[in-house]
Amino acid sequence: MLNFEDLNLNKPLLNALQDLEYLHPTPIQEQSFPTIMSGKDVVGIAQTGTGKTFAYLLPILRMHKYSAQKHPKTLILVPTRELVTQVIGEIEKLTQHISIRYAGIYGGSSITPQKLAIMAGLDILVSTPGRLIDMAMMGILKIKTVQHFIIDEVDEMMEIGFRAQLTMILDLLPPKRQNIFFSATLGQDVKVLIETFTKSPIYIEAAVHGTPLEKIKQYAYDGPNFYTKINLLNNLLEDKKTFNKVMIFVGTIKLADRLFEKLLPVYGDEIALIHSNKSQNIRFQTLENFHNGLNRILLATDIAARGLDIFEVSHVINFDTPIESGDYIHRIGRTGRAGKNGIAITFFNEMEEPYLESIEQLMKLKVTRKRIPKEVVISSIFSEDELPPVKQKNYLKAPSREGAPVTHHEKKAKNSKVNLGGPRKRNPNKNKPRNRAVERNRARKNK
Repeated sequence: MLNFEDLNLNKPLLNALQDLEYLHPTPIQEQSFPTIMSGKDVVGIAQTGTGKTFAYLLPILRMHKYSAQKHPKTLILVPTRELVTQVIGEIEKLTQHISIRYAGIYGGSSITPQKLAIMAGLDILVSTPGRLIDMAMMGILKIKTVQHFIIDEVDEMMEIGFRAQLTMILDLLPPKRQNIFFSATLGQDVKVLIETFTKSPIYIEAAVHGTPLEKIKQYAYDGPNFYTKINLLNNLLEDKKTFNKVMIFVGTIKLADRLFEKLLPVYGDEIALIHSNKSQNIRFQTLENFHNGLNRILLATDIAARGLDIFEVSHVINFDTPIESGDYIHRIGRTGRAGKNGIAITFFNEMEEPYLESIEQLMKLKVTRKRIPKEVVISSIFSEDELPPVKQKNYLKAPSREGAPVTHHEKKAKNSKVNLGGPRKRNPNKNKPRNRAVERNRARKNK
């Protein structure tokens, strides 16, 4: 097995890795290092939790040379504020013995400290797209100096509406640069972006595309409706020893709030909630509390499914089956990290079953179906969202006149009129304007 000492790392980086007790690079790290060091464009595809962040940070830091220039040489773009903070944390770990300037910027917080950090001078900038454009438009940040442009979770960028912002940022960057795109999944939109903005990129695929970690066991329960799913969830969570650190994913903020309202009276301080409508400080604190074991259960939307490193999650439970297969891969990737085993459980109903089948097709793997335990009550009540739409009768629709008697008749002859073109056309001499000069000439001739 390859050691980090076998890579072309300098002493400061090796010391940092030794401090972290990291001995062996993961496959994506091993394959990415020489390719990124070569300066070529790179597209890295690897399962979540396999060390993608270190895969691009190690070669970037290895190539770093002291510079007094004010604006960044390396720009790292990520989709969420939480991921900005996490990447900054990873840079901090690796640069304990290196003199380097770095900062993270994102929306939803005071812009003044971020302005000051940029104005002080940077080597590496980590940012979300919106805040980066804000800084560039204000003239505070110049990105024409960027030599290495990295997008982490590039598929997420495309999915959550950053397409226009990405295009704007790519147009602002210098044409001569190294592009490094990393992701767990690679959809058609991402392929178009890569073909448009990279030059003959090298593809690095550390695992079969779309497959989850082998250490994650996957199960699925057929829960016909919202209330049955709640009963099943409570039945599973009763086993605190087995379900000791659980992430529950739902697809929308509305569903997250509704489910949290049902679970809070049962679990109290054991459960926490995170989604994009929460303030940034609350989101950071919630993740930290769960990371440190202060909460046993974290209920989240897909905002927590991408890139976040939360250690020792015993179970991921999909309360609803995600429509996008890639979202499922990211969700279950919160467990089974760093070589440990994990369990992913998915609830699906009749409408969601096709989504589960699409996920299985992507993974080329069948998810094991399990029967709902006998003690779980199967509810016959469906929520408003689960009821089929009712077609409303249109009472304003015009009635059919098929077969109705004819009610129109021909006009009488005396009522028929012909358009003669107005009074002047009917009588050309009537009301004709007088020409006094012509009248005077006629009068002289008649004398």
